Amino acid sequence: MEGFVNWFMSTIGQHISPELSVMLVSMLPLIELRGGIIVARMLMMPMWKAIFFCVLGNIIPIPFILFFIKRIFHWMAKHHMGGIVSKLMEKAEKNRPKIAKYGFWGLTLFVGIPLPGTGAWTGSLVAAVFDMDLKEASISILLGIILATIIMTSLSYGVFQL
Repeated sequence: MEGFVNWFMSTIGQHISPELSVMLVSMLPLIELRGGIIVARMLMMPMWKAIFFCVLGNIIPIPFILFFIKRIFHWMAKHHMGGIVSKLMEKAEKNRPKIAKYGFWGLTLFVGIPLPGTGAWTGSLVAAVFDMDLKEASISILLGIILATIIMTSLSYGVFQL
């Protein structure tokens, strides 16, 4: 993670504020808020500011995924990117049982527990691909982001020392 932060700050980060840097990192798939909080801490950003910009960055992609991912997948499949679509669908299908077993709270925990392959991007992908109720999925994902924020802020800012 430190190598990524150094690269990011020496290239892109030179031209934008630390707040925008943290927000952009939090928007990235796989890294998301979990990485954004760590980056904010490494940049010595105050906790309240880190939370605000990380949550904002993590939320921004969600409506686009929920509303447009099926159309994007369709377009990709028509333009010789079917392999990528297949891999993403396999990832969604692999995570479906975890979420379906517990429904609303399953999706919340899936998004909120900071484990590899989980998070708002994957949770939104699963919710969209499997036609979950949009309002229910949105609230569940938002609660998951709040849970991830509490966990990662506690660990990164020293609320809980492991």
